[in-house]
Amino acid sequence: MAALSRLSKPSSKFFANITRSVYFYSSASAAPEPEIKSYFQNHNFARKAPKDRNVQWVFLGCPGVGKGTYASRLSKFLGVPHIATGDLVREELASSGSLSQQLSEIVNQGKLVSDEIIFNLLSKRLEAGQAGGESGFILDGFPRTVKQAEILEEVMDIDLVVNLKLCEDVLLEKCLGRRMCSQCGGNFNVANINVKGGNGNPSISMAPLLPPAHCMSKLITRADDTEEVVKERLRVYNEKSQPVEEFYRNRGKLLEFDLPGGIPESWPKLLEALSLDEYEEKQSAAA
Repeated sequence: MAALSRLSKPSSKFFANITRSVYFYSSASAAPEPEIKSYFQNHNFARKAPKDRNVQWVFLGCPGVGKGTYASRLSKFLGVPHIATGDLVREELASSGSLSQQLSEIVNQGKLVSDEIIFNLLSKRLEAGQAGGESGFILDGFPRTVKQAEILEEVMDIDLVVNLKLCEDVLLEKCLGRRMCSQCGGNFNVANINVKGGNGNPSISMAPLLPPAHCMSKLITRADDTEEVVKERLRVYNEKSQPVEEFYRNRGKLLEFDLPGGIPESWPKLLEALSLDEYEEKQSAAA
């Protein structure tokens, strides 16, 4: 929480399975890496002092923990852009941009997207946002490696890294309950989670996120949402995430937040942990 004391309160100005085939990596073992500055040499965005901008945060957490949900909510709450690198890749693929053809070949061949490409997309997004008057950001699930974190630190200031946590049993049940409407593409969850506490662990309850009646008969399960695949995904994530967590912990920037339940239970607690609960009260009073 030491990092939080350095943050000022926000001011008032403040396509479907491609995701699963896109991975980001450090390619040090393959070819010589460009110097850090070359990742950003074709873009121009200003590095501002904290007093001259809004928050610059990172959200980390296991697959299925809800990074996108909470990052998106906070993005709207604080008036800052929510930036997920998977979204940037999908947007570039759907465009006629300079990297579109290259990315299409990478994804179609099941290859890995290099750090250089990811940072190129990220820097382009940040530059465009700044030119459009945006200030600050919340990065969703990135960086994923220490190398990426080091590059990020060289070119911009990350104020806080929020690491969302859930016990593996709950994560597994939550991931196995995910469903998608084959018609509208909406994401839902049929899991009704009730885990009793014990041995120092709290009880956790999460109500299902059910679809509207017209979507109910069209729900499908993603091919990769099997118990074996989810467990392996969690194992790999935990193995690779620990160095990144330690990187930010050593810099006093890591806030570890154990989700106490679903959104109704977790959202107010998260705002409290971020010292934003009073800000919410002021917003509500002014509404």
